[in-house]
Parts: sequence; structure tokens; C-alpha cells
Amino acid sequence: MSSAASNPSHDTGAPAGGDNFSQAELDKFGALANRWWDPQGPQKPLHALNPVRLDYVARRAPLREALALDVGCGGGLLSEALAASGAQVTAIDLAPELIKVAKLHRLETGVAVDYRLQSVESLAQEMPARFDVVTCMEMLEHVPDPGAIVRACASLLKPGGRLFLSTLNRTPAAFALAIVGAEYVARLLPKGTHQYRDFIKPSELAAWLREAGLHLEDVSGLMYEPWRNGARIVPRADVNYLACALKPADAPDASA
Repeated sequence: MSSAASNPSHDTGAPAGGDNFSQAELDKFGALANRWWDPQGPQKPLHALNPVRLDYVARRAPLREALALDVGCGGGLLSEALAASGAQVTAIDLAPELIKVAKLHRLETGVAVDYRLQSVESLAQEMPARFDVVTCMEMLEHVPDPGAIVRACASLLKPGGRLFLSTLNRTPAAFALAIVGAEYVARLLPKGTHQYRDFIKPSELAAWLREAGLHLEDVSGLMYEPWRNGARIVPRADVNYLACALKPADAPDASA
């Protein structure tokens, strides 16, 4: 039995701690929960992105027996992939519908993931310097204070651990492709999925990482190709991009 199942605060339908979220955003993604694992459903692009995201992480951090945390896990696509790669995975989200779907899918697959209805800020107080790997994918552009999320993720990392992020760049190309193209023309995503003002430039992300005591190691573009329903890493980061940051080995151990 997972620790999520044994802790009542993780199953009551009430998120544990923190107010760095938009209820409208939680409701929007919670409404997609029932078809989260449908590869032809509203999250079809996410299914295509997931193997590329996993490979990006696996190339930069050993996953077998690693302690991994997936922040903003949604229905568990990346969480299960990390677990299937040998990591011991804790996964958190603030949308009760998504955590419920993730737990149901866990029963179907038998993959061990500790799903929690909990904020990253709350978990950072509970489990500082605990994880070798922290992932936070397609979440930063949906919260009021993304810098606070980065700081909480950093505090959860062990010295020598790595944080992996993905988000959307605030550029005309991202507006054209991620909003106009994906939501209104091709209808790959529900309308209103993204707000351009909330997109994040790599320079802004880099500043938050520095403030959190992390060293930015890499920024790579992530391209979704709808004509083949696939994705790949590309040199240009003007639309979607992935980032990897290291917590220095000599960083103070917050758990000490």
C-alpha cells in the first residue's frame, strides 16, 4: 500500500497545503481527467511528448532506484513512465479528479507510484532534500507564482540532484503554434488551455533557478509534429522547451 493511501490528507479530496494555484486552471484540467489516458483524446499531444520527455530525463539522470518526484503529475503519464524505468516515484497534483484517475490507472497497470493530492510547497516542508530527480512538466505556465514552484522543487532535491522542467516560451511563434494553431485551427487542445501572458522566457526561468541555488545545465526545444503525432528535441526553444538544472553537490542539506 502506498503512503498516499495510508495518509488521510491525501485522499479526502482536499489538497494538502499551499495556495499557489488557480482554481480555474485546476477545474479546466480536472474536466479532462476521464480521457487523460486516451491517446486519441484531448491529451493526444501529451501522449506524443511523453516518451521524449522521459528520454530527456533518462539521458541526464540515472533512474533505476532513484527517488523521483513528479510535480503537477496530472493523470500520471510521466509518473508511470518514470516508475517503469526503475525509479521510486512520488507524484503530486492539486486536481482531485486527476489524482483519482491516476490511482485508478495505477491499479490497471500495477506500476508503483505514490500519488498525493498535495502542493509542492507543502511537500517541500515535509520532505526536504529527499529526491534525486524532480520533474515539473507543462505546469509552470498555469500557476500564479512559478518562481515559488521552482524554489520548492529545488528544496526537495538532494545535493547533486537534478530538476527537469518544460514550459512554453513567450514568443510570437509560441502564440501562433501553441494557441492559434493548436487550440483554434487544428483543435489539438481545448480552447483556453493556454494564456500567452503566462508563457515563460528561458531567461526568466534561468533567473528563478539561480535564485533557488540551481545551476542551469541545458535548455532544449521540444517540437510536437501533429502530422505524424510525434515529438522530438530540436535546437530552437522558441515554442516548447525543456530545461535541466543541477543542485550543486556542496549545496546545504536542508534535511540536516
